[in-house]
Amino acid sequence: MAFNTKDKYLQLVLLHIGLGVLIFAFQPLANGFFLLATFYFLLRIILVPPSAKTREILLACAYFTGAEIFFRMTKGGLAYESSKYLVILFMSMGIFYKGVSGKGYPYFIYLILMVPAILVASNTLSWGANFRTNIAFVLSGPVCLGMAALFCYDRKVSVKTLLDVNLYILLPIITTTTYIYLYNPSIKDVLSGTASNAAASGGFGPNQVATILGLGMFAAAIRIFLQSPTVFLKVLNTIILSAMTYRAIVTFSRGGIFAAVIAIVAFLAIYFFQAKARRQGEIIISMGLFFVAILMTWNISSTQTYGLIDKRYANQDALGREKSDLTTGRVQLFLEEVDGFINHPFLGIGASRVKDIRVERDGDHLPSHNELGRLMSEHGFLGIVIILILIIKPLDYRSRNRNNLLFFAFLAFWFATINHSGMRIAAPAFLYALSLINVTNETPALHRKQR
Repeated sequence: MAFNTKDKYLQLVLLHIGLGVLIFAFQPLANGFFLLATFYFLLRIILVPPSAKTREILLACAYFTGAEIFFRMTKGGLAYESSKYLVILFMSMGIFYKGVSGKGYPYFIYLILMVPAILVASNTLSWGANFRTNIAFVLSGPVCLGMAALFCYDRKVSVKTLLDVNLYILLPIITTTTYIYLYNPSIKDVLSGTASNAAASGGFGPNQVATILGLGMFAAAIRIFLQSPTVFLKVLNTIILSAMTYRAIVTFSRGGIFAAVIAIVAFLAIYFFQAKARRQGEIIISMGLFFVAILMTWNISSTQTYGLIDKRYANQDALGREKSDLTTGRVQLFLEEVDGFINHPFLGIGASRVKDIRVERDGDHLPSHNELGRLMSEHGFLGIVIILILIIKPLDYRSRNRNNLLFFAFLAFWFATINHSGMRIAAPAFLYALSLINVTNETPALHRKQR
């Protein structure tokens, strides 16, 4: 399972397609896959020399970030949040082995500012709410981000390692995509209007599936432009991108698509303007082919859904009537959270109280879709401070270190995702942390002849 990204990319792609086929045929294998991957990465982190630990930790986190939704939809993890907890564990091991940068202290403050909301929740959560599980559900994502940011802040990482991290994110999403195709080969058989479609999403939540497939689209796009030196690799990666894009589109959940598009555009803009004039011409040609592939994928999606996907993105119902709310209720949820902040501006209403209120009032276990609204409502003024840390600190770091080509793409994916899906998966937390690394260019050592 030791990946050679230079020579064995095709074999790795085929291996992960095969994993999707096997686990679809016999789903209990997902548990074995989860345990094998967990022990493999733990052993690698422990056994590799100190100089290689940063790389192994990032690769382990990348793999479980990409595999999180697959383990959830196949019930392969030991718990629903297993992948997120493993990312926290791997990052904690990294901090133990490699320490943290003193300049990353705002993320210590960020984690400490989470504590008062737990204390408030101990008094505000209803008697019927499970205190431990509710707190863990809403804070596992923010804690994952904090631990990842502490470890990654100003951590020196080579360009090759960063691209390998991208590969480790992509591979398990290939497995997820394969499983979804097998679960629902024909989207025409499960069409039910323009609402988000769980049957077309591997039987799991369309919002989370679209988000992880959107991450796969972003990872595949990076490989197309940065790691496809041959025509064969360009074609292979374009096929992977198109396959993920199609399945993401037909979930009928738009957030993951928008996040992917924003991140890809941010990457391509920086990549183009930083390239030399001669290279820019090649990039323009690649962009043209890239957008042709996306357009063809959209046309196939439109045909396969009898035009319903066009109506979905035009904010219409199946009969072509315009819907009153473009955000499918998310603005109303956000306004409710703002009201919680206005009524409790100092310490907020307590961790997980937003969801608890909806259960009491409507009987609906609907969690927050917007992390910014949740932070303000549940943490009060401290939530405002948390938001400022999360936005200002990476921009401040970028002003002093411009080596990370993917900085704005990572930050854009994080921000877009937390505004439509909150922190329910590890992806936005991990990609946020990747925006804080110090990317170094490998320079070959000079060997001088001795006289």
